[in-house]
Amino acid sequence: MIKITSDIIDIEGVINSTRNGDSGGIIAYIGLIRNTSHGKTVLSVEYSDADGTAGAKLQGIVDAIKDKWPINDMAFVHRIGKLKVGDNNVVVSISAAHRQEGFAACQYAIDQFKEELPTHKKETYLDGTCLESE
Repeated sequence: MIKITSDIIDIEGVINSTRNGDSGGIIAYIGLIRNTSHGKTVLSVEYSDADGTAGAKLQGIVDAIKDKWPINDMAFVHRIGKLKVGDNNVVVSISAAHRQEGFAACQYAIDQFKEELPTHKKETYLDGTCLESE
C-alpha cells in the first residue's frame, strides 16, 4: 500500500496491511505534526501534491528498500492538506522475518522521506510567518 491521501490515516489499517505469516514482526513509524519548529510555535502544516508525483516518489523509496533489505511487505501513507498539531502526517509499516531488517528499513524510509519530501510543505507559525519547502 502506497498512498497519498487527504483523509485521516487509518493507522491500524496501514499496519494490518503488512501483516503476513512469513514475518516475525512489524515495525511501524507514525509521524505527527509537532507544536514547535525552527524555534517557533506551529499553528498548522500544509502538504500539497500539485504535480501529482508524490506517490511515485514514495514508490521509489519503497523500491530502494526492497532492493536493500529482505522485507516481506511495506505500506507508506502520507497525508496532504492542512494539518494541525497532533495530526498524523505519515505512517510507514514494514513486515520482515527479523527485527534488524525491519528497523533498518523503517529508519531508511523516514530518512529518505525527510530528505526527499515528496510533497510541498508550508508551515504556518503563531507569529504569522510561514516557511515553505519543496
